[in-house]
Amino acid sequence: MSDNLDPISQAIRIQTPRTPQGEHSTPLYLTSSFCFDDADAMRAAFAEESDDNIYSRFSNPTVDEFTKKMVMLEGADAGFSTASGMSAVVGSIMALLKNGDHMIVSSSIFGNTNTFVKKYMPNFGITYTMVQAGDESAWEAAVQPNTKMVYLETPTNPQVEVLDLEWIGQFSKKHNLILSVDNCFATPLLQKPIDFGADLVIHSATKWIDGQGRVLGGVVVGRADLIREIYLFCRVTGPTLSAFNAWVLSKSLETLDVRMERHCANALKVAETLESHPQVASVRYPFLPSHPQYAIAKKQMKAGGGVFCFEIKGGVEAGRKFLNALQMLSVTANLGDTRSICSHPASTTHSKLTDDERAAVGITPGLIRVSTGLEKVEDIIADILQALEKSL
Repeated sequence: MSDNLDPISQAIRIQTPRTPQGEHSTPLYLTSSFCFDDADAMRAAFAEESDDNIYSRFSNPTVDEFTKKMVMLEGADAGFSTASGMSAVVGSIMALLKNGDHMIVSSSIFGNTNTFVKKYMPNFGITYTMVQAGDESAWEAAVQPNTKMVYLETPTNPQVEVLDLEWIGQFSKKHNLILSVDNCFATPLLQKPIDFGADLVIHSATKWIDGQGRVLGGVVVGRADLIREIYLFCRVTGPTLSAFNAWVLSKSLETLDVRMERHCANALKVAETLESHPQVASVRYPFLPSHPQYAIAKKQMKAGGGVFCFEIKGGVEAGRKFLNALQMLSVTANLGDTRSICSHPASTTHSKLTDDERAAVGITPGLIRVSTGLEKVEDIIADILQALEKSL
């Protein structure tokens, strides 16, 4: 295959080498282990003198195909795929940090990531400092002699804050820190953190990468030396991506471009419509001029993504009435689906946080997160508007 192909075309054409059957669509390798021609070939594989597959916890042709596509799309050196987005997050941290290390973490992160950092990392002697997204002086003040990593996501979940990757990339380089960026909301088609200095990029492939709410998956890509350590850690601990899920995810990447174009267009239109609604206190979407980090979003993103949030007037009770009144949109905690989804972060994804912790990262009682699907935008708007009327 030509290296001159556009990345969108490569995501469609990268494929595991054809078997003698001559299949057009890549086969699915559902096997736990792989055979060798002789004892020396097996020895060479275990000695890493060859690229032969040994065991599907280590590597699998179907999983490798998906990983290669993600490495290519993000412009990375190497990658490793995992069973879920959280296993990619945990594996990338635990493989690279040790007892006595410190990391700087953006305060606006996914609820389970927040829980892992605060509850479980201290068990291994890893300390952290959480900082507000745009407070540059706080980031500088957080650096300690034992600081090894910076971890963040942008846009953030669920309030779609946008962090300045150019500034954070320069900050991380200045202090010789590993920069790890969760790029789940943007996908590699809308934003490439490596271009701004990221060393690692993480995805919950369960979301936009799959795009249809079918399977779980995660992936981390980046510098080859760092990925090597993550691979070795995950090879031992076993958060393996199943071959079937990898097959689904690899096929999903073939339509990611056309899907994200529709998701982004729909999200922008719905967000614009809600800005003037009397029952809506505020709307946040990266490509709305009213967004606090609009200029940063335009600088580092090609489009605003498929997620926006809005504050419904009336707080928790109005939020419940709104969700209960929806007729088409799904009420679920997932995102990145063909079907539009609404959720209430304060009572779901971030419910383990205290009231003060939620307030600190902008998760208010009436905050509604919308993952905009592929339905006709007029139908999405109509359902939201009728539910708003019933939330009064």
